[in-house]
Amino acid sequence: MMPIAYVLINTAKGSEDKVLKELRKLKGIMEVHTLYGMHDIIAKVEIGDQPDKLKEDIIWKIRRINEVQSTTTLIVADTF
Repeated sequence: MMPIAYVLINTAKGSEDKVLKELRKLKGIMEVHTLYGMHDIIAKVEIGDQPDKLKEDIIWKIRRINEVQSTTTLIVADTF
């Protein structure tokens, strides 16, 4: 099974749909969901066998979307 991470995303008010559209274009994103609560969006991301590449490849692409205000990345340790 490919290692994964979850990225919690906070967006500018009212821009969730625009961010979702941009996220769908990024390679490596497996799923994207809108949320109620502290965060606006969660993305499930394939990180491959090199977690350092996660930051270089997908996280920076997510953070460069204009309407993204902040992210929190959770790398999965084990799946049961």
